[in-house]
Order: sequence, then C-alpha cells, then structure tokens
Amino acid sequence: MKIAIAGKGGVGKTTLAGLLARSYAEDGYRVLAIDADPDANLASSIGIGPEQMVGLQPISRMKELAKERTGASEGYGSLFILNPKVDDLPERFFVKHKGVSLLLMGTVDQGGSGCVCPEHTLVRSLMKHLLLGNNDLVILDMEAGIEHLGRATAESVDALIVVVEAGKRSLQTAAQIEKLATEIGIRNIAYVASKVNGKGDENFITSALPQSRFLGSLSLNEQIREADRLGSSPYDAGGSILTEVESIKEHLAEFLGAGAIAPCEERYV
Repeated sequence: MKIAIAGKGGVGKTTLAGLLARSYAEDGYRVLAIDADPDANLASSIGIGPEQMVGLQPISRMKELAKERTGASEGYGSLFILNPKVDDLPERFFVKHKGVSLLLMGTVDQGGSGCVCPEHTLVRSLMKHLLLGNNDLVILDMEAGIEHLGRATAESVDALIVVVEAGKRSLQTAAQIEKLATEIGIRNIAYVASKVNGKGDENFITSALPQSRFLGSLSLNEQIREADRLGSSPYDAGGSILTEVESIKEHLAEFLGAGAIAPCEERYV
C-alpha cells in the first residue's frame, strides 16, 4: 500500500502523515514513512526526538553519495549513470520509532532549469525503488508539488491524499495538485480536511469537494497545537485525534475497495 500526501504549505499534511504512519504501525503493519518535504518535519510528527536525528541529512543533499552512485565527474555536462544502485540506501539511512521507519528524502532545488543532476537522479531512482520494489506500507509526505512522482512511479501510488483547510487558497492549491496528479496517471485522488473549527469550516470544505472522495476531517485540536509546540507526536496525545484518524483510515479502505490494504508479513522490530 502506497499513500502520498500533499497540500498547501502549513495546511497540516505532515500532521496527517505522522498520524497515519503511527496508526498503521500500531495495527501491525510494516510502515515506511518518507519525508519528501524540504521543511522535513515528519520526524517530530511521528514522535522521533532530535537526538535520533543528529547527523542525518536528506538523501537529496548527499552530493558525494550522488556522485559516487552515478559515477558523475566534476564539470558541466559530464556523463553519469541514470539508474544508480539504491536498494541498500533505506537500510543505511532510516530511523526507526514505534514500528515506523523514517527516511529523509528531501527535494532537489534545480533553480527552475529542469536539468537532470546526480542528486536528482539518485532521488528519483530511490523513489522508484521504494514505490515499485517495496512491500511496505509507504506514507509519502510531499510538498505542494508532486515532482518526486513521474509516470514510471505514479501507477504504484494507491492513493494521493490532498489535505485542505477552510480557505480559497488551500482549495486552489488542491485543484492544481489534482490536475498535475491526473496528468501523470494517478487514479485515486482523495481529500482530508484539516484544522476544522466547527460546522462552518466543515460545510465550506465539503461543499467544494466531491463527497465520494472525501475521507474525513482533523479538528482544530489543542492537543495537536500543543504537540507542535513541544515537537512531539500528536498520536501520543490520544483522545479524539485517534478517533478521527481511524475514521479516515476506514473511509480510505472503502474508497480503494475491500482488501486494498493487507497486513505485511514482515515487521520492523
């Protein structure tokens, strides 16, 4: 099962990604969480403390590793391998917590040039490996764009969840994400409302979205805000948050069809 999560910055997509990762792990699934957002906040949302992250940097910033794996040399226009070896990288660079393995992917700033560099090649190859050659339940926390996903990997994404809040800009970003996702072949696009504060917010969001693809809501919850202030996981706060996440999971399973999510035989210890 591969779930990508996107949305306008600050809308709460990382909170949802962390909650889903912890919840599925609690159910006994083998979960791999990938942080592909340049802000890289998924660790705290999962509950991973800063002491576990010391010295760890996103794959996209490992220039020497990228050069080593692609065989790139110094200088503009050098030739390099477009399908580097990546299958050993997750085991080397992920951090484990409460049944969730976190991998910092990051993103590559190409300065609008669209050129292919060794770092970009390494990230795309690793993403392809994780989505096509991996049996884990994958939660992919993305930035607003979906440039990590190409046509070669889009078909492996079982669902793209777009997180929205009660605002025009959030819905406009969501519409653009859906357009781009559809163009590269992602078929199952669903929505989750975040920071919902009462019926007014809920009605505003649900009236703008197709009901058949609306999975549920996360309330504007003081426990989530407190967890954000403390840098801890809202999942550990318990309460109504967990009920809302369980409802979202149930609606996702219904949306994708019975049997879409099956427990993996292997689990991280």
